[in-house]
Amino acid sequence: MDYKIIGDSCTDLTKEQRADKSFQIVPLTLEIEDEVIVDDESFDQSYFLKKVAESEQCPKSSCPSPETYMEMFDLAEVIFVVTLSSQLSGSYNSAVLAKKLYLEEHPNKKIEVFDSKSASTGQALLARKIKELADNGMEFEEIVEKVTNYRDDMLTLFVLETLETLRKNGRLSNLTAFICNTLDIKPVMSSTEEGAIKKIGQSRGIKKALLFMANYIAETVKNPEEKILGIAHCNNYERALFTKEAILKKVPFKDVMISDTRGVSSMYANDGGIIVSY
Repeated sequence: MDYKIIGDSCTDLTKEQRADKSFQIVPLTLEIEDEVIVDDESFDQSYFLKKVAESEQCPKSSCPSPETYMEMFDLAEVIFVVTLSSQLSGSYNSAVLAKKLYLEEHPNKKIEVFDSKSASTGQALLARKIKELADNGMEFEEIVEKVTNYRDDMLTLFVLETLETLRKNGRLSNLTAFICNTLDIKPVMSSTEEGAIKKIGQSRGIKKALLFMANYIAETVKNPEEKILGIAHCNNYERALFTKEAILKKVPFKDVMISDTRGVSSMYANDGGIIVSY
């Protein structure tokens, strides 16, 4: 099968995936103060995190245009697109519009757009699953069905080092953020079935929050020996390894993949944040 897997730049691929020509990334753009940053291979995580930390303004993101997606559709006969949750970004709707417009001119093209209902390493897991099925010679329609079921069975969790982005964008009051930061309270968040975000717990200190997350995974995961654990970290590989070890002590996942966050995920996770999908 002549195929390409296209992800928006919230898809935090591993180094191995980035080196694989099967995967292509469509960048979002980030805005902080008056500066616009393209979330592509030129993205400088250290510079961006420093800029965000020093600014009282909340960083913003803009999704790729339909035209940008359409340019990618010429790359192969079969196209799979994986986007950030439609509950968090317009990237999915942009890709769906791109598909509609492209098929008007190329009606025999095979294109599927997956709303990941997740982000970051969750998108990377979906991309990995698509490649596995396509390389095994599975037909387009069966890949779509199996990946959709895989997505619906997946869960994404995250722990933030700081609540500053939530405070800056108004989702958390200044007082609540102050109390949490003063008491070193770290919320543990989860994706919902719709792809939104909910709080599932909290702990004093980042390590206790990560251990809480490990326990939550052990209590909720089904058939872990058949699943891949994805971990994305924002500028803290050692914390990703701590998270991996804490989870594997309790849950026998088949394999683990670790990636660093790119621009969009770094904006949400902040320096030191951890995102886990399974």
